[in-house]
Amino acid sequence: MSRYNKILAISFVLLIILSVISLSLGVKSLTLETVFNTVINGGDEDFIINQYRLPRIIISILVGIGLAVSGVLTQGIIRNPLASPDLMGISGGAGLFACSSLLIWPEVHSALLPLIAILGGFSAAFLIWLLNHFNHPSPARLALVGIAVSAFLTSCINFILVLHPVEMNSAMIWLTGSLWGRNWDYIWPLLPWLIILVPFSFYLAWSLDLSALGEETATSLGVNTECLQVLALSSAVALASVSVAVCGTIGFVGLLAPHLARLLVGPRHKLILPIAALTGALLVLSADTLSRNLAPPLEMPAGVLTAVLGAPYFIFLLYRYKGW
Repeated sequence: MSRYNKILAISFVLLIILSVISLSLGVKSLTLETVFNTVINGGDEDFIINQYRLPRIIISILVGIGLAVSGVLTQGIIRNPLASPDLMGISGGAGLFACSSLLIWPEVHSALLPLIAILGGFSAAFLIWLLNHFNHPSPARLALVGIAVSAFLTSCINFILVLHPVEMNSAMIWLTGSLWGRNWDYIWPLLPWLIILVPFSFYLAWSLDLSALGEETATSLGVNTECLQVLALSSAVALASVSVAVCGTIGFVGLLAPHLARLLVGPRHKLILPIAALTGALLVLSADTLSRNLAPPLEMPAGVLTAVLGAPYFIFLLYRYKGW
């Protein structure tokens, strides 16, 4: 077995083990025998396992995959190691639109939230592109513009929360990235987007490898770089937006997962994508499992825990690429 296959197999096994552990831990801890029997046959613990913990685990995995693949596409097309959906403002735009719809229109159906979030994500992406395009465009400037836009969108969200103080508590839980209360109904609006866009990202992998050589080189090798940018960024925005629509803004997963995958398997996107997807799933599932078990019955938002890991790593990257 090759080194890559070993890493892939180990990551998958770790995800299975963590899923089983997550099923058994909580306010009420359960034995592994009880967990397996309940998943297969139902029983007294059916609500806790099959209606509460299992959908949260599946949503955590799907959201982690979506954010990680979005991060790979964003970093690949922008050729910027500091790029990620949340730092570039894409998650902020999706969060602003989704949060506004929840506060202004509380009866909004969960199936509509991904579409609303995608509209917000594309609006933020267009604003970032516009500000960068007319002011000496470069990958480094694009990252800084994205951070500035992200901060602006966060302030807009805070302003909307002030205008709706009654609904603030539930909105804050969602904005900090929490899977509290997420059930099977939240899986179906998310799943179709991942089924389509994750395989599509593998289709773009070879072109992204050539794009890393520079636009002139990639063009000479037959890559339509403008088309590639539109397709890759559109896929990244959609994946990040639907993830935000389901569980709020879980930060730094789109930054951490691609970097960890690149350290493990090298620069080829065809190899990075599966490892990054599994790493993203492990990060979000770990954060959600810890959030349920650190101080039960209280829950800490998963986004807070990912930020605890991601913020120091972002500072490390800024130091590493200070001359870039």
